[in-house]
Amino acid sequence: MRVDLFDFRLPEERIALRPASPRDAARLLVVRSGEALRDATVRDLPDLLRPGDALVFNDTKVIPAQLEGSRIRGESRAAIGVTLHRRIDASTWRGFVRGAKKLKTGDRVSFPAGGSEASSSSPVCLLGALEGTVRNVMDGGEAEIAFDLSGAALDEALHAAGRMPLPPYIALKRDVDARDAADYQTAYAREEGAVAAPTAGLHFTPQLMQRLQDGGIETHFVTLHVGAGTFLPVKAEDTADHRMHAENGVVTAGTAAALNTARARGGRIVAVGTTSLRLLESAADDGGAIQPWAGATDIFITPGYRFRAVDVLMTNFHLPRSTLFMLVSAFAGLETMRAAYAHAVRSGYRFYSYGDASLLDRADWIG
Repeated sequence: MRVDLFDFRLPEERIALRPASPRDAARLLVVRSGEALRDATVRDLPDLLRPGDALVFNDTKVIPAQLEGSRIRGESRAAIGVTLHRRIDASTWRGFVRGAKKLKTGDRVSFPAGGSEASSSSPVCLLGALEGTVRNVMDGGEAEIAFDLSGAALDEALHAAGRMPLPPYIALKRDVDARDAADYQTAYAREEGAVAAPTAGLHFTPQLMQRLQDGGIETHFVTLHVGAGTFLPVKAEDTADHRMHAENGVVTAGTAAALNTARARGGRIVAVGTTSLRLLESAADDGGAIQPWAGATDIFITPGYRFRAVDVLMTNFHLPRSTLFMLVSAFAGLETMRAAYAHAVRSGYRFYSYGDASLLDRADWIG
């Protein structure tokens, strides 16, 4: 499909620079086939779902994956910036590099301590810097870096050397600060590894989670470590020519069984965020049953995709020409979403990571 079909006018001031406070005070646009658009708030969600529905959250935890440092080659040094986006093994990460043209395989890199979560006993604080070797330089400004530390020691070092990787459309307008360490993390985050937040989940508070459970609505968790590739613009003119970056995820056997049971009882599978949806669709078989699953997914969902696992989607408002706007257009229908987004812009909804949310029924879902 032509990428320009997913373009729309978004005033700059509609991109939120801070989240709503409290979290569940964010606005929620309810989009249902055959019904008028309805303006609500996130705290109305328990009344918009049904007993027996199963909410699926992504419990990934954002790490401070933005690194600033130097490329070292003999006596030569050059400044570089790296946004890590996918872990390859215990010591190796793939990242997008600002200054990638300065890198060659075999170069050393060094990132001094400076992250807000550094402890006095961390490897970086003790050694002075997080260091590694460039293992591979790829197209598109990517590189693989094998760090000198691995496992838990590398994780601790990243907290000492890294900063919270806010999306560029926020970070270019203001500095990252201490508030973002909490704001850009879901209340239920527990599995470290993401370099971008599953932003639909940012709206949930412990109180809202309890109200959902009290209303007979199930809550389940999967893990998809969101990569920085989610921020990359679509440069191709046709969706067939765009390449998605892979992200690592897990659906446990227990969660898969619970979701299949909920659906067999007549409950709907409600994905909180596009990351939960993409993982569930990756784990679903041709009959729609969700299977235990672990691995990397680069699923790219555009109109024409046949959804197998998810019936309802809660998601934030996405940018023009983005893969995420393509996904919601596939889910609820392109014309439906164009009308919904036009309403959102006119009505002052706030867009993207720190913005408001929408609740979408699947266009071909009947029940």
